[in-house]
Amino acid sequence: MTRILHRGIVGTLPHAASAQGVYITDTSGRRYLDGSGGAAVTSVGHAHPEVLTAMRAQIDHLCYAHTAFFTTDAAEALAEKLVDLAPEGLNYVYLVSGGSEAVEAALKMARQYFVEVGAPQRRHIIARRQSYHGNTIGALATGGNAMRRQQFQPILPETHHVSPCYAYRDKGIDESFEAYAARLADELEAKILALGPEEVMAFVAEPVVGATLGAVGSVADYFKRVRAICDKYGVLLILDEVMCGMGRTGTVFACEQDGVIPDIVTIAKGLGGGYQPIGAVMLSDKIYASFVNGSGQFQHGHTYIGHPVAAAAANKVVEIIARPETLANVNTMGARLQSGLETALAASPHVGDIRGRGLFRGIEIVADREHKTPFDPTKKIHAKIKRQAMARGLISYPMGGTIDGTYGDHILLAPPYIIEPSDIDLIIERIADAINAAIAE
Repeated sequence: MTRILHRGIVGTLPHAASAQGVYITDTSGRRYLDGSGGAAVTSVGHAHPEVLTAMRAQIDHLCYAHTAFFTTDAAEALAEKLVDLAPEGLNYVYLVSGGSEAVEAALKMARQYFVEVGAPQRRHIIARRQSYHGNTIGALATGGNAMRRQQFQPILPETHHVSPCYAYRDKGIDESFEAYAARLADELEAKILALGPEEVMAFVAEPVVGATLGAVGSVADYFKRVRAICDKYGVLLILDEVMCGMGRTGTVFACEQDGVIPDIVTIAKGLGGGYQPIGAVMLSDKIYASFVNGSGQFQHGHTYIGHPVAAAAANKVVEIIARPETLANVNTMGARLQSGLETALAASPHVGDIRGRGLFRGIEIVADREHKTPFDPTKKIHAKIKRQAMARGLISYPMGGTIDGTYGDHILLAPPYIIEPSDIDLIIERIADAINAAIAE
């Protein structure tokens, strides 16, 4: 009997009892290898002693102070650290309590910016199909996953969507990566022109698409082209790094690998590593200046933003992430995971693509590899893989609707950055077995 409205009402969940490193143990004593970091949250591992020490020290001094009345040393220190690590020009931080909150704040920030600078007609948001930006109303509307949006469509604000950078399925056979990137950039420009350049507010995108596509990164100079188009029409570029940022793809900020600097970037998940709910929006000088020189405030807020214990935990998490040895391990173990999956699944006719960056890897499952035909969605292959993996003591993050919100299945793998080779090999063995068993059901 449970009094909790769980995500899935049918079925019984194991009770997590403890966690250490890359393992979670339930109340029956069974250990699970956290191959997905929950939802790509657990960045520096469970029960990291340095993070626990930082949290205890903060709790001994101050647990809460409302940001309308106080700032705190913990919040100020975290903001300074993030600015030091961020791409040049992202010099200010707005702390929140999670990814959806970060995206909501970013959208309101973009809107207020244009009001402050005398362009209140700018209101349109453009994002990409099969993107995911959160579950609150504005974030859900911005996201392009048809399945998640469907039942809430009547209450979602108007947004607009263009094609994702999804080369595995959408690049032409004889089309180069450069030509494909150019075609997608042209599509974005055409959408801006169709809506009216003077009325478009922002373009929102994940540098590496996580939950809904399965670790799909851009190709060629896609984001450089996007940045140029946004600059041409005065549109703000908002990059959502809630899932792919904070070291997950091998650099502190995922956009570093694409050679672009956004006007606004959202971060969460790996930022706090699961120790406390936290997220952040980082904004450029020009957006900050518009508030200072205009109304003198950002008209937004939540009760728990800038929480000092969450900030103290995140400050230590970010310090650990930014260490050269941590990022080196992300890249080394990421390469081992990629090559190991390719070897273990090479003979499978049901693995269409294995992709990603760093410790952010996706496996796309197909009924027919040659033609990239997806499974019938009623088979719920992704759900079967999740169940088979859990039975083998592996936590993974499979999802359905990869192609259009209905068809397609993929698995996301995003283990903690401290993972060792033996556990990478165990992930490979267990996920391969789980895929084979699920398809055989």
